Amino acid sequence: MRELPWPAKVYFVAVIGTAALLLVRGALVPDALAGIDWSTLLVLALLFLLCESVPTLLNIPQVAVSVSYSAALAAVVLIGPAGAALVGLTACLSVRPSLALVKRLFNGAQYAICGYAAGWAYAGAGGRPGLPEVSDFPGILLPYAAATAAFVAGNFALTAVMLRLAAVVARDQVSLRVIVQFLVSYIGYATFGLLIAALWSTVQSISTVLVLLPLFVARWALGHYHAEQRSYDATIAALCQAVETKDYYTRGHCTRVSAASSMIAEEVGMGIERLRAIRYAGMLHDVGKLGVPTKVLQKDGRLTEEEFAAIQLHPMRGLEIVRGIDFLDEAYAGIMHHHERLDGKGYPMGLAGMEIPEFARIIAVADAFDSMTSDRSYRRAKPIETAVAELRKNAGTQFDPVMVDAFVTALDRDGWHPPATVAPPPDDVPIETTMKDHDDPTTPIQVVSER
Repeated sequence: MRELPWPAKVYFVAVIGTAALLLVRGALVPDALAGIDWSTLLVLALLFLLCESVPTLLNIPQVAVSVSYSAALAAVVLIGPAGAALVGLTACLSVRPSLALVKRLFNGAQYAICGYAAGWAYAGAGGRPGLPEVSDFPGILLPYAAATAAFVAGNFALTAVMLRLAAVVARDQVSLRVIVQFLVSYIGYATFGLLIAALWSTVQSISTVLVLLPLFVARWALGHYHAEQRSYDATIAALCQAVETKDYYTRGHCTRVSAASSMIAEEVGMGIERLRAIRYAGMLHDVGKLGVPTKVLQKDGRLTEEEFAAIQLHPMRGLEIVRGIDFLDEAYAGIMHHHERLDGKGYPMGLAGMEIPEFARIIAVADAFDSMTSDRSYRRAKPIETAVAELRKNAGTQFDPVMVDAFVTALDRDGWHPPATVAPPPDDVPIETTMKDHDDPTTPIQVVSER
């Protein structure tokens, strides 16, 4: 609690207080608790607690998700708003290791609030708490959908606000498409709650056992997906680190190019899978430098034709290095062709116009922008306005004007945080610096003829 920012502390107290008021108010309403089947509540609470104690960790730090809300939604149907709130409140008793008390209390409070909200939505849409009969179907579907929407929306909103106030999740860590995809899958898992309620009238508490298997299969699938994504990210990060050890002044370049590429891709309307691929392509666009002799990358002054040819081959070297990484998909094209130019004067294949893959046209803009706005061994970073002007100046010859416009629009909306000024390396640290930057359009590499 101490490490939380004061807005998060105020919000925490407000959520806890709201949940407490709702529970006290519910207990004081005549006969509000009298109609609750306490054995049903106990079974659903145990199911909720079991699922809540083994959540799936997400890629966002300190964030996890469980499928426990299925039990809370079943409680909405079987025992009403007060029962659903009490089932949700059991999150305070989670046996998940290392879960801080403040998080237990917040989870229990927000689930209790969501239980009440779902119960009121269910009743407002015409649903009646109690064991559903065959004749209740399909009429129960609309009230249950209303309850699901209320529960999911409430849970997402309450949690998202806390994460944002606690500075756990930054605005640029998630996109609208990711949020929509997450909510859709969340709503899909909620159908297990209706399955529990529908089976309850025939097999009663055994229905929870019947539903446990698909619930945990769903949890395993979700966890496997995110574990796979984490392993992908670790692979990419290791390759990027290997590239950036060649130049003290380019540390963080791959990550920033990835972020800028994602901004452009999102602005032009790419889907979630392509957004992931462009992010990987941005991270790995310079991996081919591992195949370029260090003395060529660090040479001060003009390059010979042979040395410049080695530089021009680095996109192809990059493709050779990552060709066996199956999950990169369309990222290959971005890695291979990000130094092509719209006028056909780029490399390695001299593609022109729309012959250049879309990923490559995006990365070319992001790559040049970050190079210009970052410190280099031979100059300080240029202002963002200067870099944007240079992009516009070269739109139509070096860069795709559509991608330049998309990036400028995204910059105006989201802003950009250029890297901090790079301090000179310590004297006792052996350092290798590149004297010219082939990504910077304002300082082209000079080539001397060997003839």
